[in-house]
Amino acid sequence: MDNRTELSELGEFGLIDRLTANFNQTQKSTIKGVGDDAAVIDCGDHYRVVTTDMLVEGVHFDLAYVPLKHLGYKAVVVNLSDIYAMNADACQITVSIAVSNRFSLEALEELYDGIKKACDLYQVDLVGGDTTSSLSGLVISVTAIGEVAKDKIAYRSGGKENELLVVTGNLGAAFMGLQVLEREKRIFIENPQIQPALEGVDFILERQLKPEARKDIIHFLNDLGVLPTSMIDISDGLVSEAMHLCKAGDLGCAIYDEKLPIDHETYRVAREFELDPSTCALNGGEDYELLFSIKQSDFEKIKGNEFMTVIGHYTDKGSGMNVIDRAGVSVPMQAQGWNHFS
Repeated sequence: MDNRTELSELGEFGLIDRLTANFNQTQKSTIKGVGDDAAVIDCGDHYRVVTTDMLVEGVHFDLAYVPLKHLGYKAVVVNLSDIYAMNADACQITVSIAVSNRFSLEALEELYDGIKKACDLYQVDLVGGDTTSSLSGLVISVTAIGEVAKDKIAYRSGGKENELLVVTGNLGAAFMGLQVLEREKRIFIENPQIQPALEGVDFILERQLKPEARKDIIHFLNDLGVLPTSMIDISDGLVSEAMHLCKAGDLGCAIYDEKLPIDHETYRVAREFELDPSTCALNGGEDYELLFSIKQSDFEKIKGNEFMTVIGHYTDKGSGMNVIDRAGVSVPMQAQGWNHFS
């Protein structure tokens, strides 16, 4: 009997590592291949960065409650977030879709209206793509292309021991928005006559349905004269992303529960669902905020800034990757964020 390894045993990143292990880089212009938020290509006086993300109906989105216009917008934004996580500016995108005959022209125009709104806001050009038929649901694949000065590129691997870990915005809102939408979907299925109860949750719904990428932070840090030493975007949960940074930099880290930035609406709804708000912030995912490290000497430049929060620091690898709870107890990190194959 042939051996069979289940994909769930590997997880997304383990699978990528396994599938790409035997590929060698042969082009001098390839500076960074698989393993960061985006690939890096040498274009002479600057670097070009390239990233691709795919959204699959029934896996990444549910059209029972996701408007097509919002979906188009989000499909672009999640890719741009990876470009900004390299400290780069996004310039162009391509969009490919696989679509079944249950979608009309008008439906696809709604989707592309959302794509256009994202392109207009973030000042990126749609320069190509592909369309094909699908025998199941809708699939959207977006490739984003950006540029960055060679001395401004930020990798996952650049951090050093004792450097500060900083997060933008607030965490856990997108996860709680998803919980509300899933709850209302279940209620609707049981009784279609009941109107959705969506009052007082506008912020967390927007964070789930129409997230924004942090282009503003890239320019803000540049204006402050702060160059992130390592950086990643928060798509799969803070803990998962922190572990990626530590693995890439051969480091440990300490993140303090009491420092986590959580919006009051996220906190309130988490309690209504009998969930721990800190757990939602640590593991929720889809926030598309940025997690980065800075030198301690740069702390004064960002101190008290409303857009950024220092949540911890890098440690030596031997100390491990830990969350320090409110009682001061060190708890080893366990990534509980999104696993595509579980």
